[in-house]
Amino acid sequence: MYTFDWLAKQADLRPDKTALIDAATGRRLTYPQFHLRAGCFADFLRREWRLEPGERIALLAPNSSNYFEILWGCAKAEVILVCLNWRLAVPELEFIMRDATPSALVYDPAFADAARTLAEHLGISRLMALSANGDDRALPAGVAAYEDALASTSGREVVMRPRGLDETWHLLYTAGTTGRPKGVLQTFGMVFYNALNIGLAIGLTDEDVTLNLLPCFHTGGLNMYTNPTFHVGGTAIVQKAFDPAETLRLLSEEATAIFGVSAVYLFLSQHPDFERMTFRKMRSWAAGGAPIPTSLLERYLDRGIEIQFGFGMTETGPTVFLIEKGADRSKLGSVGKPQLYVDVRIVDREGRDLPPGERGELLIKGPGVTPGYWQRPDITAASIEDGWLHSGDVAVRDADGYYTIVDRWKDMFISGGENVYPAEVENVIYQLPAVAEAAVVGVPDERWGEVGRAFVVLRPGEILDAAAVIAHCRRQIAAYKAPKLVVFIDRLPRNAAGKVVKDELRRLAQPA
Repeated sequence: MYTFDWLAKQADLRPDKTALIDAATGRRLTYPQFHLRAGCFADFLRREWRLEPGERIALLAPNSSNYFEILWGCAKAEVILVCLNWRLAVPELEFIMRDATPSALVYDPAFADAARTLAEHLGISRLMALSANGDDRALPAGVAAYEDALASTSGREVVMRPRGLDETWHLLYTAGTTGRPKGVLQTFGMVFYNALNIGLAIGLTDEDVTLNLLPCFHTGGLNMYTNPTFHVGGTAIVQKAFDPAETLRLLSEEATAIFGVSAVYLFLSQHPDFERMTFRKMRSWAAGGAPIPTSLLERYLDRGIEIQFGFGMTETGPTVFLIEKGADRSKLGSVGKPQLYVDVRIVDREGRDLPPGERGELLIKGPGVTPGYWQRPDITAASIEDGWLHSGDVAVRDADGYYTIVDRWKDMFISGGENVYPAEVENVIYQLPAVAEAAVVGVPDERWGEVGRAFVVLRPGEILDAAAVIAHCRRQIAAYKAPKLVVFIDRLPRNAAGKVVKDELRRLAQPA
C-alpha cells in the first residue's frame, strides 16, 4: 500500500482554502501556497544541495509554518527529516546528530551558536537559517537563507511520488532506557493511520480549525492535530510555543479543536482570564501524555468543557486510545477504548494475557506502530515482539472494556510487598484545594523497601504542611500508598511535552 501527496491533492481540491496560520507571524497560507513552498524547498534540496533519497537533514527550530513546509518538502525530496529538540544542550544534540548522520542542518537564528558548534564538530557544510522576522542580511558566509533558497528555485510544482507506507519520513528522538536518546522511525503509514484514527475519533473535517501548541520535535506537535488537519483539508494554527494568554485568545476566537497535555490544561485553568473566556467555536477538547487529575477534569466539566482523554506514544503515531464524548462520568480518567486501526493487550511479566480488573503492561499492535529504532536492531528486538510493542505503561481494563493507564511501569514502586502507582497517589493529593501541582516518586526505605515521597507545589498565597498532606492521603487510600515524606518546591521539572521529569525528582530525593 502507499499514500499520495496530500498537499498536491488539497491544492487541487481546495484552491482557496487556508491550510496554515502561523500565530507568531500572522502568515496565512492557502493549500496551493503551502504546496508550492514545500515544493520549492524540495527542489532546493535536490538541485542545490544535491541530496539523495534516504539522506537526512536536521532541523533545529521552534514551531512555525516553515516547520511544516520543511517536513513536507523533505517528503517530496525523499529525504528524511531529523526533528531536533531545541531544549537540549549542545552535547545532547551532538549525540543525536552523530547517530542520525545528517548531511545538512537547518536552524532558527535563535540557535545559531548551537548550530555553528554542531556543524564544526560534525563537519556539516550545508547550513540554512530560517528568517528572523524576514531579515536574512546578517547571516554568516556559507549559510543559505531560507526565503532566498525558496526564491532561487524554478518555482515549478513538485509532487511527491506515491510513498510506501513502510517508508521512513522523519525521525523523532526519545529517551532510551539507558538515558541515551533513540531515533524512532516515523513512516508514512504511521502518519496516515494516525490521521484516520484520531480524525475519526474526534470527527475532524475540512471545517475545523485546529490549534497546535505542542513542540514539533514531538509526535504530538506534528500529528495532534496538524497533519491530520491537512488530511481532511482543514486549517491548522501553529503556535510557536505555549503561552496561556495567547492560547486562550486563539481558543476563544478561531479554533474549533485542540489537543493538549495535562500541564497545558492546568496552566490554562490557573490563568486569570480562564473563567471569563467563552469558547463558542470550540467543539473538541482532548488530552494525552501524563494522566490528568480528576479534580482538574471536573473543573473543566463545571465550565461545560468535556476533555476527551487519550493515550499514545512516539512509537504509535501516536493515537492508540481516546475516550468518546459523552462517556459516563464514572469513566472519568479513562482513556477509553482502542481506536479503529489498533489492537492492544494487557499482560503480566511472563507475557500472559490478564482478565479485566488486573493491572499489567500494555502491548500495542497495528499499522500505526513504528517498525523500529534508527540503527538499533537490539532495542527494536527487545521492544517489539511478533509485532507487539511493549509500551512500558501499566494499564487496566474494566468490565465495560474501558482502559485506564495507571502509571509508567518504571515509576511503580513496591512498599512492604505492595505495588504503589504514583499517579493514583498524585490524584488524591490534587484533591487538596491548596495544591497547584504534585508528583510522587519511590525512595529507598530500610523498613519497607521503598516509600513514597511527594513533591508539592502550592497555589500562590496558600499554606499547607506535610502532616496535612499525609493525613489526607491516609483518609483516601491505603496507608502503604500514602507518602511518608512531603517536600514543598516552587515548581515541578517538566520536559518539552509537559510531562514531569521524575528522574530529576528522584535525584532530589537522594541524600546529600
